Amino acid sequence: MANDPVLAEIQDDATAAVSGTNTGDGPGVFGESQNGIGVSGKTNGGPQGFSGVFGESVGGAGVSGRSTNSVGVDAHSQNGPAAMRGIGAGGTNGIIGQSDTGVGVIGKTNGGPQGFSGVRGESVGGPGVSGHSTNSVGVDARSQNGPAAMRGIGSGGTNGVIGQSDTGVGVIGKTNGGPQGFSGVSGESVGGAGISGRSTNSVGVDARTTNGPAAIRAVHEGVGLAGLFGGDVSVTRNLLVDGNIDVKGDIRLTNADCAEEFDIADAAVEPGTVMVLNDAGDLAASIHPYDRRVAGVVSGAGAYRPGMVLDKRETGAVRQPIALLGKVFCKVDAQFRAISVGDLLTTSPTPGYAMATSDPIKAFGAVIGKALRPLASGQGLIPILITLQ
Repeated sequence: MANDPVLAEIQDDATAAVSGTNTGDGPGVFGESQNGIGVSGKTNGGPQGFSGVFGESVGGAGVSGRSTNSVGVDAHSQNGPAAMRGIGAGGTNGIIGQSDTGVGVIGKTNGGPQGFSGVRGESVGGPGVSGHSTNSVGVDARSQNGPAAMRGIGSGGTNGVIGQSDTGVGVIGKTNGGPQGFSGVSGESVGGAGISGRSTNSVGVDARTTNGPAAIRAVHEGVGLAGLFGGDVSVTRNLLVDGNIDVKGDIRLTNADCAEEFDIADAAVEPGTVMVLNDAGDLAASIHPYDRRVAGVVSGAGAYRPGMVLDKRETGAVRQPIALLGKVFCKVDAQFRAISVGDLLTTSPTPGYAMATSDPIKAFGAVIGKALRPLASGQGLIPILITLQ
């Protein structure tokens, strides 16, 4: 009798075939086997899809598995959607994997023709997969022969990968290069920028090299510009002393004149004003005819802007760019003589205005430039070609 199995059969849907109750701290049902399964539960499923073994607990685990030399719970499925499924209701986690010295959760697949993932996370409102670490990386991704260790694909206008840090670097890209000279970070785009950098209080992109040929290199493989700057450009060496620009090819400046900044005695002078040197060494609007102290015209009037500005620095005084070479719009007064194209211009008695020369002897050393547009009478603003002489 000791080796006879215990068989229990019942037809009542609400009553268990075998029931074990323990009012103490021991198990309700205990199953033990030397070489086989301790407890085996089996069901044909039925329309409700009942489980082979069902465990329910108020304060502990519903089903607990423990092993000394193997897995605690071994779940297999032949045709089901998953070998194990964890559903957390009321804001709880679906599955928690925890280990003192090993990996919390290991996901492994042979891939198959569909290329299934070792671990896949899916979420409606939160991250599909979230990694968190106190002293190491949150997510460690590695690939031996695949195209990338990690791939982020954003559909519907979302970002592929977002890197964010409170006090460190948002994204770090590093490579040992190899014979192909791969980049630490490579960006590619069809309609936007390949790599975009933006900063509120620092530089948008910081490029540095120790032994390379250049900290930054821009190559346009078509017929467009290799570099396009929307603001001022400063070239220095070590951020302390002046640097050099070596150019092979043409330098094309789309604006008009070459100007140099000077300290200005009167802050109210406007672009187009004829300026002369004064005894203090700064510039003031001209007031005398044929003044040999003429220095140039305040740049920026009309449709012309300076193509190059020299000596741009802080001196504590009001400074203005003065056109010394090229085309500039200048205030002229034709009441002394009608101005024709090609006329030499000099300072006039009208403060800040030029006039056509009529005395070559007086004009020597006081010529501002040549008129590029006529003015028959009155005062006006015309383009001139600066030719100080």
